Amino acid sequence: MKLSFHGAARQVTGSCHLIEAAGRRILIDCGMFQGAHELHDENAARFGFDPAAIDMLLLTHAHLDHCGRIPLLVKRGFSGPIVATAATRDLARLVMMDSAHLHEEEARHNRRKGRKGGHYDALYDRLDALDAVGLFGRPARYGKEIELFPGITATYFEAGHILGSASVLLEITEGARRRRLLFSGDIGPGGRVLLNDPDPPSDVDVVVMETTYGDRDHRSLESSVDEFYAAIRATQARGGNVIIPTFALERAQELLWYLREGLEQGRIDHGLDLYLDSPMAISATRVFGRHPEALGPEAARMIRSGRDPFQLPGLHFTEEARDSMELNEIRSGAVIMAGSGMCTGGRVRHHLRHNLAQPESSVIFVGFAAEGTLARIIIDGATRVKLFGDEIPVRAQIHTINGFSAHAGRRQLADWHGRLGMPEKTFLVHGEMKAMEALAPELRTGSVTLPRLGEAFEI
Repeated sequence: MKLSFHGAARQVTGSCHLIEAAGRRILIDCGMFQGAHELHDENAARFGFDPAAIDMLLLTHAHLDHCGRIPLLVKRGFSGPIVATAATRDLARLVMMDSAHLHEEEARHNRRKGRKGGHYDALYDRLDALDAVGLFGRPARYGKEIELFPGITATYFEAGHILGSASVLLEITEGARRRRLLFSGDIGPGGRVLLNDPDPPSDVDVVVMETTYGDRDHRSLESSVDEFYAAIRATQARGGNVIIPTFALERAQELLWYLREGLEQGRIDHGLDLYLDSPMAISATRVFGRHPEALGPEAARMIRSGRDPFQLPGLHFTEEARDSMELNEIRSGAVIMAGSGMCTGGRVRHHLRHNLAQPESSVIFVGFAAEGTLARIIIDGATRVKLFGDEIPVRAQIHTINGFSAHAGRRQLADWHGRLGMPEKTFLVHGEMKAMEALAPELRTGSVTLPRLGEAFEI
């Protein structure tokens, strides 16, 4: 059996791992590289394996850095089945189609402008994304073993990260040898109102584990919600707007839940205009309503009883670009949630351009920001940032509330690993070096390895 790493190796994004065993080649995730710049060359590079030779792809969840290169994989020859939960399938369709649209738009823009060094062909297009969607087969169910091939089974376990997210256990038999190999996907922190807690299997031989927050713990969710409400109230009192760079999957829905509760409990003053300014987040919110089986008990009960947990007074879904542009004329009293969460693109950059210089406004960051991204630059204390060619002073109040993270913190990661038994080998991925090095001593395991991109191991 051979395990090789083709993404998220000593970095946070681009998850892509290949297992070769029992005469089969199985890929786990095929995600986009993301960061300070668009990383077109990294994403367009060869995969490090022949896509046409891959027999099957197992997808842990629908975030772009786990599914974003699947259409490119298909474009280059992959035609095998894709296995995922039903919720992941529906969300991945949104993510891949949106990504394809953005690649097409970028290519058109570069051709129109004749930009030097520009990429005039899209990495992939919407037809490639539709071809990828067509490869999704019968959905996986948590805890139900699936025979993939003779001698290879897969079982999906709740990861508690986003709707439909899973850790995937492969049980592989080669002759007299049997191995249990677990791919963590991204691990949630537990205790979230919209999701069930992570529930990994035990007695694992080998684990490939994410480490996004391996070097720190999050503050409590309760105190984070308190700070969130306080930041909104203070901005209301100053007469400004609240801008929230928001990830479309999970974070947007979780914030809608707490905004609704805050209004119902009187912890936020009524009279706010609330905007979800993200077509993908709007579509994802509708997907949540179709999958109560993947939600936590309280949210599932509300949906099954006919109550929408994401609907609240004063909420506007802003789908059209022209409606989004009109939000820039609002000078006070608005809470605007817009993508992208790391401010690397999307509508939020326009809202930052119009609000960062306003001392009465606030920007609330509620998610991970990779090194070099605009979000991280602002969080790290920049006094001026460049947006659309202009230097914008940072005068707005900046809040960083990390308790909303969909990723487990250091202690939670160690606890999750502790439930696996005593793995012989642990491979740490999907994290910055400092995070992996901080987490490694906390793990009870035979060996810990920090693989490099393209590195392969006999297991």
